[in-house]
Amino acid sequence: MEQIREYFETLVRLTDRDWHIFSSKLIRQEFPKKTLLLKAGQTENHLSFIEKGIIRFYIPKTESELTFDFVFNNAFVSGYSSFLTQTPSTYHVETLTDTVLWRLTYDDLQHIYSETLIGNTIGRYASEGLFLEKAKRELSFLNESAEQRYLKLFKEQPHLIKQIPLKYLSSYIGITPQALSRIRRRVT
Repeated sequence: MEQIREYFETLVRLTDRDWHIFSSKLIRQEFPKKTLLLKAGQTENHLSFIEKGIIRFYIPKTESELTFDFVFNNAFVSGYSSFLTQTPSTYHVETLTDTVLWRLTYDDLQHIYSETLIGNTIGRYASEGLFLEKAKRELSFLNESAEQRYLKLFKEQPHLIKQIPLKYLSSYIGITPQALSRIRRRVT
């Protein structure tokens, strides 16, 4: 839980009262790898902070799944469009490794917003972070080759990328597993 406070303290100063209200709503949960945290058709009810683990977002398809995001340690994670609108998700959210999350429900977050001075600021930083990651990914697809996207992911998360199966990495980058194998051979 202290990881979360340290994360927030890099952005804004928390009073002990605000931290107490916020932290009292957090629930620590552990999930084994390959756990579906959110299924398409369900409504997201949690905003979570990853203490440990890797989470994958994907669209289930009959012939192959389309992976469109990974989230790693020390970051917020949520089926955020579903969370904000409280409507069913169109994608799955799954743990790729054993994962530890600190979670807030939608209602608890609304309570934090109304009861603390810093709640809205924290919410804004969390949502801005999620938005910036989404924008970064979209721009990456518009401006970079598959090889550049792979190298960037490898540079940003070298110790974690080894834990992601090639079929998910290739889907995320937008290429076939065979094309990713060729890229990996070329850059090593």
